[in-house]
Amino acid sequence: MLNNFFQYTEIKTKITSTFTFALTLAFLLYWDQKMDWKRTLVFFLAMLLFDLTTTAINNYIDSKDNGQTLAFKRKTSLAVIFVLFALSTVLGLYLAYLSDLVILLAGAVCFACGVFYTYGPIPISRQPLGEVFSGFFYGFMIPFILVYLNTPKGTYLWYELSSKSVSVEIMFIPFLILILLSLIPFATTANIMLANNICDLEKDITVKRYTLPFYIGKAALPLFAGLYGITYLATIVMVVLGIFPVISLLALITLIPVIRNIRIFFKKQIKEETFICSIKNFMWIMGANTVLLAIGSYLK
Repeated sequence: MLNNFFQYTEIKTKITSTFTFALTLAFLLYWDQKMDWKRTLVFFLAMLLFDLTTTAINNYIDSKDNGQTLAFKRKTSLAVIFVLFALSTVLGLYLAYLSDLVILLAGAVCFACGVFYTYGPIPISRQPLGEVFSGFFYGFMIPFILVYLNTPKGTYLWYELSSKSVSVEIMFIPFLILILLSLIPFATTANIMLANNICDLEKDITVKRYTLPFYIGKAALPLFAGLYGITYLATIVMVVLGIFPVISLLALITLIPVIRNIRIFFKKQIKEETFICSIKNFMWIMGANTVLLAIGSYLK
């Protein structure tokens, strides 16, 4: 039963959310930020459960089109979705209760995107926006929510509500730092989606799913390589600006296996054989930056 659940929710793919969470946590520790561990734990559980929910919804909906066999009977599969969704919703609302309106709105946007990624009249997964949406929500929203929960109010943004108006003020420098940090998980996560869509291009067309590779054609491969370049550029810039420790430059060593995997993927784009290259590159880049940040926080 448990194995079926892990298969249905594709537990192995949750590296995207958990690694991004870990990178952001290491970033906060490096900056000696006092942590609210209760809110952090609630967010992690809500994030993980909803990540499982979106995958279950995706597999449930897709099984109608591609004849995919689900790990459970359809009624049981649907029940699993409702249970996961309910649990993640309760935790999300509790987190909003522990924090403020910003977290409530951010969570609502994430929930809406997760549901409508596959469900609805025009699912996001059937448009050339999957890479952008996955990169944004996994790469930016997770770091934003985590740092917002663990920094004093007004660090990243300030808002005021009245009966007549809503005032919002964004702190430019902290937000710019957050964007630089987010470039790493954004690009590596988007590349997992891009590699998947490149490999599935012909199959997707048969079910009228027109993803980004359908529109940009051969440019998809240079984009795949270029996104990895952005992560290394972001790391260098953050070290130069003092956002990351100097030891983070050791992450550049991962260029060796990353370039090797890019070349393998360039030779052939077969789901069963070379899609794994995007997963390996994600783990190399995210793992190196996370570990080196953690070491940097210890050496300070």
